[in-house]
Amino acid sequence: MTERTLDELLYHMPTVQRHASNEWVRGFAASIVRQSRRRNWNPSDKQMGTMRRLVAELFTADKEEDEIILVE
Repeated sequence: MTERTLDELLYHMPTVQRHASNEWVRGFAASIVRQSRRRNWNPSDKQMGTMRRLVAELFTADKEEDEIILVE
């Protein structure tokens, strides 16, 4: 799996914010969107890691919910 670029992560942050499971995630995504508007802004390593995790969860959550479990 390739790592997503900063532009890709920022593109998905509003969606992460809308589908957030808790207030912390919603606030984090909103904060990142606001900060990204600053000229020459770059996320810290910790912010970048959190953004990658949240975007990855956004895509894997759909697959897990649609999965059918066969009980024999």
